Amino acid sequence: MNFTRKDFPEGFLFGAATSSYQIEGHKFGGAGRTHWDDFAATPGNVVRAENGDLACDHYHRYAQDLDLLKDGNFDCYRFSTSWARVMPEGRGAVNQQGLDFYDRLVDAQLERGLKPCATLYHWELPSPLADLGGWRNRDIAGWFGDFTEVIMGRIGDRLFSAAPINEPWCVAWLSHFMGHHAPGLRDIRAAAHAMHHVLLAHGTAIERMRGLGMSNLGAVCNFEYSQPADDTPEAKQAATLYDGIYNRFFLSGIFDKSYPEDVMAGLAPHMPKGWQDDFDTIGTPVDWVGINYYTRKLIGPADTPWPALAECPGPLPKTQMGWEIYPDGLHHFLTRVNRDYTRGLPIYVTENGMANDDPMVNGQVNDQPRIAYLDAHLAACRRAIDEGVPLKGYFAWSLLDNYEWSLGYEKRFGLVYIDFETLQRTPKASYEALKLALQR
Repeated sequence: MNFTRKDFPEGFLFGAATSSYQIEGHKFGGAGRTHWDDFAATPGNVVRAENGDLACDHYHRYAQDLDLLKDGNFDCYRFSTSWARVMPEGRGAVNQQGLDFYDRLVDAQLERGLKPCATLYHWELPSPLADLGGWRNRDIAGWFGDFTEVIMGRIGDRLFSAAPINEPWCVAWLSHFMGHHAPGLRDIRAAAHAMHHVLLAHGTAIERMRGLGMSNLGAVCNFEYSQPADDTPEAKQAATLYDGIYNRFFLSGIFDKSYPEDVMAGLAPHMPKGWQDDFDTIGTPVDWVGINYYTRKLIGPADTPWPALAECPGPLPKTQMGWEIYPDGLHHFLTRVNRDYTRGLPIYVTENGMANDDPMVNGQVNDQPRIAYLDAHLAACRRAIDEGVPLKGYFAWSLLDNYEWSLGYEKRFGLVYIDFETLQRTPKASYEALKLALQR
């Protein structure tokens, strides 16, 4: 790495991130069924129909994984809680084994000097709630608020930070319009309802956590740098609309209590009744914002119904996901979000990393492309800080190779290699490079 901890401001936090369904092993500890279990059990949805039953068995091996964070000189751990582990039906009865697990997990972080950074929801909706319409049903805001009170009533007193929902765009648009993630819908009305309800649930959870006396609460959104595929007015308009759906819609709701006009031109006929009256809840003040950033997209027009967008192949080097590597996009969003939306609030990079084809050779994984990726994006962070952006921390995605949703276990994002047959953990060269850079 071409940096050390000393190249960042005093108190800047370095962490790694994971999510519950991707690593824990959902078949353990009395967890209830999720819509991801159902999605994976449907032929054609997930590579080899793989699911999160075992994943990395973090449920039993969390102490070993937290040791990797401590030994890697990280300051904090961004983890998520599973709604279905805590409340198997999504409502009503509480699974004490689930609460006990997160109790142990938080205490184990504190014992190692790690700051626990919790996300309440990272996509694993309990199946019984999916049966009731899931994110299409306005009642989900109240259901999620109740879950928030249950889990944070147990662990909220010991957290460094908390955020309600990881990547609202993925929860709503990717899953209800594009159909790539559970519940696998391709329906603009379902997407419009989910886009709004995920923000209503976010604001409801913030209110509930405030009611518990919690602080340092944030919002975590994902961003893609959108550029026109060519110089035509049509491509420029398409790229702007893509930016609206992906990047501006959720920030505008939370920080401006409104939705972008160009997005509403398409979504308005499909929005849930009374959506205009919910912005006071959606815009409940937060203490920081988290930016998840991976790539840019070249966008052109498509001969389809609204939004009539097409992703076009780009010329830049790509990750194992086929995503272009574009560090300037991270700098763009750090400066833009601070200028246009958060206006001085602390910002964290809550996810950044790359999938790489990581072969194990003689017991080692020499993932030089990932080292270069992380180094370039951390350089973009330093540029933003030098320009006055109040960036307070950076979390690499991900600590472990894990279940990559519809792509099963093929795509490796981890700093630590997982042998999915033996579940042996092997730190990669990127882990060792970060460990060296972050030493005190």
